[in-house]
Amino acid sequence: MTTFTVPTREQVATTNQVIFDNLQKALGFVPNLYATIAYSDNGLARFLAYQNAKTSLSNKEKEAVNLIVSQVNRCAYCQSAHLVLGKMNGFSYAQLLDIRKGKSEDTKLNALVSLAADITKNRGNASAEHVDLFFAQGYSKENLVDLILQVSDKTAMNYLHNLTQVPIDFPIAPAL
Repeated sequence: MTTFTVPTREQVATTNQVIFDNLQKALGFVPNLYATIAYSDNGLARFLAYQNAKTSLSNKEKEAVNLIVSQVNRCAYCQSAHLVLGKMNGFSYAQLLDIRKGKSEDTKLNALVSLAADITKNRGNASAEHVDLFFAQGYSKENLVDLILQVSDKTAMNYLHNLTQVPIDFPIAPAL
């Protein structure tokens, strides 16, 4: 199989170099998976615009979705990244571990995580039980659309890492 290396700033298009500079300023580094997207002259800008678009989900809810989707898709890179980002968004390690296992003690968050896992496992064909539970917890049709978009965002990154296997530049998520 083709080996992927992480492109450096000098190896990417000028438009991506500007994005690398902005990521360096904002995060202190350019995550390897973002750098890998820069193999595409337009992919990184397009993906970041999609990822940073407004949503009805809170940052904490987005992180819960990102983590369970990454767990279902067995993406070690994204599991590792979203353990760090989950802590930054107020989750404890125990809560993050529960989310990776597909559950939460918070009933509303549990409905979100359960549905996100079901959507991911079953390629959008979630059970009526999970959908009904999601709505019963106060989520709206807008939230459902935004959940599906969040699943698609994270699935794209999961697939990119699962295929390229670029080095993980976050503390490695322990196996469950």
